[in-house]
Amino acid sequence: MDHCLLTLALGLLILGECSARVVTVSPGPLVRVEGQLVSIRCDVNDYGGPREQDFEWEMSREVNEQMIKIISTFDVGYSDPTLSKRIASGDISVMRLKDNEAELKIAEVKLQDAGYYKCHTPSTDVDISGNYEAMVQLTVIPNTLKVSPQMLPQVIPEGSDLTLSCNVTRELTLPTYLSVTWSVKKGATSEEILTFGPQGDVVTGAKFAHRYAGGGIRLVPGRSGVFDLVISSVTASDEGIYECNGTEWTHESGKWVKIVESAKEMGTVGVTPTGRSLSVKASSSSSSSPVLLSPGDTLTLLCSVAADNLPALTLEVTWLADNREILTMDRNGVVVSNASSSEGKRSEASLERTGAGEYRLGVRGVSGEDGGLYTCRIRAFIAKGGGARWHTAAEKSSSAVTVKVSETKPNFTVTLEAALVPQMSAEPTELACHVTNIVQLPLGGRLGVSWKHVALPGIGGDPQTSHPIGSLDGNGNLLLESMYADRLRSGALSLSRVQPSTFKLRFLRTQEVDMGQYVCTVSSWSVSSKGDMMKTSEVQSSALTVRWDTKRPTLNVVAKRVREASVGGATFEMSCTVIKENLGEAGYSVLIQSQESLESKVRTIMTLSPDNVVQHGGATDPNRRDNLVLTKSGPEEFRFRLAGVQLSDRGYYWCDITAWTKQQPGQTWTKATSSESNKVQIKFEENGPSFNIAVHSDASSVYPWETAKMECLLSVSGSSPKTDDLAYDVSWFFTRLRGGQTVTQVASIDRFGVLRKNDRNSSSDLSIERKDTHAYLLNIFGTQDSDSGEYHCMATPWYLSASTGAWTEAGELTSGRVFLTVKFAVWDSLKLPLLYGASASLGVGLFSLILGLVCAQCCCRNTTHTPRSRNKLMDLEMD
Repeated sequence: MDHCLLTLALGLLILGECSARVVTVSPGPLVRVEGQLVSIRCDVNDYGGPREQDFEWEMSREVNEQMIKIISTFDVGYSDPTLSKRIASGDISVMRLKDNEAELKIAEVKLQDAGYYKCHTPSTDVDISGNYEAMVQLTVIPNTLKVSPQMLPQVIPEGSDLTLSCNVTRELTLPTYLSVTWSVKKGATSEEILTFGPQGDVVTGAKFAHRYAGGGIRLVPGRSGVFDLVISSVTASDEGIYECNGTEWTHESGKWVKIVESAKEMGTVGVTPTGRSLSVKASSSSSSSPVLLSPGDTLTLLCSVAADNLPALTLEVTWLADNREILTMDRNGVVVSNASSSEGKRSEASLERTGAGEYRLGVRGVSGEDGGLYTCRIRAFIAKGGGARWHTAAEKSSSAVTVKVSETKPNFTVTLEAALVPQMSAEPTELACHVTNIVQLPLGGRLGVSWKHVALPGIGGDPQTSHPIGSLDGNGNLLLESMYADRLRSGALSLSRVQPSTFKLRFLRTQEVDMGQYVCTVSSWSVSSKGDMMKTSEVQSSALTVRWDTKRPTLNVVAKRVREASVGGATFEMSCTVIKENLGEAGYSVLIQSQESLESKVRTIMTLSPDNVVQHGGATDPNRRDNLVLTKSGPEEFRFRLAGVQLSDRGYYWCDITAWTKQQPGQTWTKATSSESNKVQIKFEENGPSFNIAVHSDASSVYPWETAKMECLLSVSGSSPKTDDLAYDVSWFFTRLRGGQTVTQVASIDRFGVLRKNDRNSSSDLSIERKDTHAYLLNIFGTQDSDSGEYHCMATPWYLSASTGAWTEAGELTSGRVFLTVKFAVWDSLKLPLLYGASASLGVGLFSLILGLVCAQCCCRNTTHTPRSRNKLMDLEMD
């Protein structure tokens, strides 16, 4: 067991020795479009030290150029001064994604941002190993992507084809690719129809895949960037807002990267249902109604079908007599007889198609059983998916054609009734003239009508005089009378035949002169021997009186405060609601008026005409017109809003509203009545913000040549202004003695950021740094003993008053004091001389020892050997 643990520890030690820091960035080169977001990721692996690593970004426009410092995750002052504004605005930022990963972001990249970007990680390793930086190239190209869709028709018939044409182009500077996407928005959801590109592939939306496979959706690429998408046989489900989206791509590291896109709305398309435009009309070749025939004659009836999308429809036609089917022509053109032997004896019938939307029914040798009500029923189909499926678009039947096989003589009864009675002026009136018990109408006979009016006493002239209004003759032609001709031409008055036996007189906006008695006279018409229509008889209805109580219109206007402006710069909003009596449909003009006091002059702020045209009054400051809004928020409600109120806006506000009416469309407005609302007051007092000041220092003592930092902190309470509307003048003061009264100003920075330094008896340097809106940092670089003493700051706040719109100076603030001590480092001053002396002594000793050894070996050595003599006396003498 101990052996295994020893082996594992040895393996981990070897692995740790082999690991080396690896810094990587997003693979490049990167191609991006001007004005778009650029993000470059940088991560570090196999490093030592703390888990959280820091990152620094630099760039150069060329490989060998000097690098420009961009941003750092730990050093606030790292950035190059030329980039300070962009970093402060958030255009350039760095975001930490993980402990070992960060991302450089450029919100709106510029052309001059192109270059080489280097990510550097400061070392936290015990041994320097691996790479500590990585570089990637960024290329920025101009945004030349253009999407130009062809606007779509607002309404198209059901069953027709819808072509979505979109032109997507760009200037080719680098190898980029294009794709085009069509989508449709229905309500709050958007559905993608089809995408073409960027590599020539086609991707369809989930809801359109089956339709595209069946040929119901076709892609038609054109030239010069034009792409057409054809949707065949549209239905109501294809309604919506269509959009064309062009996207520019680049291919990086084996994957497609979207670099810019542009979406343009092609228009809102509504599909007209076939049933709305489909009309079916049954008629006879003799153009008479009812059709009068003698036994043995041939009955010929025509079924005329009309629709906006008739060529896209396949029709099934069925003729019915008294709601019983006679013949049917299916959508393949096959005629099937539906009559059975139990339905009685009917003559031989035929059905044929004579033209587009024209079908003819022929019955030869008619008899009494062939009489009745004939109708033509149409079923319209639309082919879906290339004809594989059929969609029932609409079904409609014609009005009945009466066929009588006998001779007739006119006899009928006429009654007049009020279908719609007005309760006041300007309301509509509708009278219905019914013809009943019609018998013995001659062959080809028709009915006509004429209308007359007798005014009430005291209104509209002589009450005994009958004024003709207009008439419809036997051919249905409208005959005008001079007194009502203009109203009939403008549509304010109409005569109509809504059914074969019902005529209507309708006033769009009834006037007081229209009160009185009304009479309708119905005439029968027959064909003379010369073929002309001739009046044969007339029947007049009883008189019908139309009148109402006339009351003068009145208005009551109520003003309510919606938003209170309690401080300067706030928003004031009030609503004015109109309560009307004895007044029909009307338009309103609104005047917003004010006065400083109840006795002062009235001023007009804004006006709104009955046609909803807004104008500013003479009392409106042209520089503040964007702060004033007057809108119609409901049928009888108006709202006035004043943003950023000032002291000059205090006073009373109210609405002066006038009601206007029109007798008929196209005429000018006529004043009906007017009224003023109650008054709403804007009242507030100007209370400026309050400020506090404090001084803070992380260290109260430093050693010589170190940097001392002291921070002046300001805070604001009360009605706090915006950050951009607040600035300070900050000054730093110094005194040598603790609690001393004689102070010296060392430096100051005004609210415009201009730094001023005062002369001092010290070799140290200092600066004032604005960390944020409310914090100012005093830095003393290379401190000396003369920098010891008490420091404090004084500040003068400046704020942009919301009530006056001018910069206002607040009272001067003085902070507390902090004492800075510069220590004398005894050991630091002696350790270097002692170290140098010991090193020199050791060096001299070693040198002397080595020199003695060398001299002993080289200078005192005997090179020849003399053997000792045996004669001791001679040796002694020699010695």
